[in-house]
Amino acid sequence: MPSRSDRLQPAVDQAQRRQKDALQRLADHQQKLAHAEQQLEELQRYRRDYSLADGGLTVSALLNRQQFVDRIDQAIVQQAKLIERLQRQLEGARERWLQAHARENALDSVVERLRKQESQREQRLEQAEVDERMQHRSHRLGAP
Repeated sequence: MPSRSDRLQPAVDQAQRRQKDALQRLADHQQKLAHAEQQLEELQRYRRDYSLADGGLTVSALLNRQQFVDRIDQAIVQQAKLIERLQRQLEGARERWLQAHARENALDSVVERLRKQESQREQRLEQAEVDERMQHRSHRLGAP
């Protein structure tokens, strides 16, 4: 008959898989957020560079430039909103990983405690058997 710790092992294995999956999703969210932040920085840098270059332009060219700058500004706003959404998703993924990690640790602790108890129980049984053999042996040697 399998021991209690052996019966719990599938739950421990599943908790480990869930924790690893949650960690992978957390890493994916971190990567997406970093990429979005990099894109925002590029947009902002492009906006700065573009708005600085204004040599003798016609009115039409100035209007076109302003419309283009407005589109860049809109892209910056959209990118900032995307970053906010990704930050919320990252925080959710971090929370799910923390929960999965805590569950894995709790199950590991329970299984470790059960294994220790089982080992102590086995040692006591073995010691009792040795004591019993020694007692029978001493009775046989001491009997006339």
